[in-house]
Amino acid sequence: MSAPPKPTKGPTAGRRALVIEDQNDTRAWLIQTLVTAFDGIAVAGVASRAAALAWLRTEGGGAPADSAAKWIALIDLGLPDGSGLDIIREIDRRHGGIVPIVTTIYDDDQHLFDAIAAGAQGYLLKDQHPDMLVQYLHRIDGGEPPLSPSIAQRMLKHFARLKPQAVPDEAGAGTLTAREIDVLRLLGRGLRVAEAARVLGLTPHTIAGYVKNIYRKLNISSRAEAAIEASRRGLT
Repeated sequence: MSAPPKPTKGPTAGRRALVIEDQNDTRAWLIQTLVTAFDGIAVAGVASRAAALAWLRTEGGGAPADSAAKWIALIDLGLPDGSGLDIIREIDRRHGGIVPIVTTIYDDDQHLFDAIAAGAQGYLLKDQHPDMLVQYLHRIDGGEPPLSPSIAQRMLKHFARLKPQAVPDEAGAGTLTAREIDVLRLLGRGLRVAEAARVLGLTPHTIAGYVKNIYRKLNISSRAEAAIEASRRGLT
């Protein structure tokens, strides 16, 4: 593991953080990174999904949702008793004052976009130099998502592949617009309306409208049928 980064300072009065990581050395390193990044921050560390959810129940309610210096959770996706995605979803549902940031070794599309759909507000790879991690974490207070460079590039490439096009509806009911294709692709991956809305940066109401149009144009009536159609069209 790399040496701890050089000390910096940030506006952290009363701020707390949670590190969810099952590897002891890595957990200690991430805790030190947070302490270095934010002067005065109080950091707790846990090694499992269950312990993280217990901390959120007992401590997470104290996070001030309207504070400029929100609390932080660094979340590993692969935990011994479940997925870090469950923790991200819990934070997204109940703890608006906590910023959930993925810290992981996984840099593939599936882990990345599943985490974003669950509510992750950042995605950092553990192989980054500690000094760089500190810089990325500082972006939180500026309202910017902390993203490793390779992850930001992967996101850009992913959406660049979604080229504007119209796919003919073979039943003759019309064509799918480029945005409807985007939505059908995400439905094919099993995402729900709210999750697809997060990935595409739209409101759930807007996504629901696209889903209605897709069902009408393709003459289908369920998410299962949409997933089959997405697979048939090579969208998944």
